[in-house]
Amino acid sequence: MIRMLDEAFHGPAWHGPSVTVALKDVSAEHALWRPGLGRPNIWEQALHCAIGKHLVADRLDPARRSRFPRPRSSSWWSPAPAIADMAARERQWRDDLALLDDCHQRLLDRLRRTPLARLRERHAGSRYVLGEQVVGMALHDAYHAGQVALVARLAESAGR
Repeated sequence: MIRMLDEAFHGPAWHGPSVTVALKDVSAEHALWRPGLGRPNIWEQALHCAIGKHLVADRLDPARRSRFPRPRSSSWWSPAPAIADMAARERQWRDDLALLDDCHQRLLDRLRRTPLARLRERHAGSRYVLGEQVVGMALHDAYHAGQVALVARLAESAGR
């Protein structure tokens, strides 16, 4: 599971770009470009991936539960910030990428300390055991890495 999570997040991944590779050269300006009305931009997708990792890490060790440090528009989504100053916007983008990386590392750390028996337990009435949710995060990363890469290409072709 650790290898799958790390492959989908850091790479190299056989399926296409990892999250880190897809986000590598994305600027704050490109991260804010929206492919259509109501569609998530790259920034929101990066925060969405961080929230997912945060939630699953908390499920693995509920005693160490913490609050996600960004505002949320729903349980799994956070809005991209509206920052007028270009330098401040770029700093916030780098901070949010660091948050994503921290959430990934926290999930891996918690997974390493989680007994196998715990991975067979269900979380709060879910029909999925915790181990399935952990594997689901690797699939989630692979899916969103593809979306990020596609939105980045669309932004580039739109002249952004």
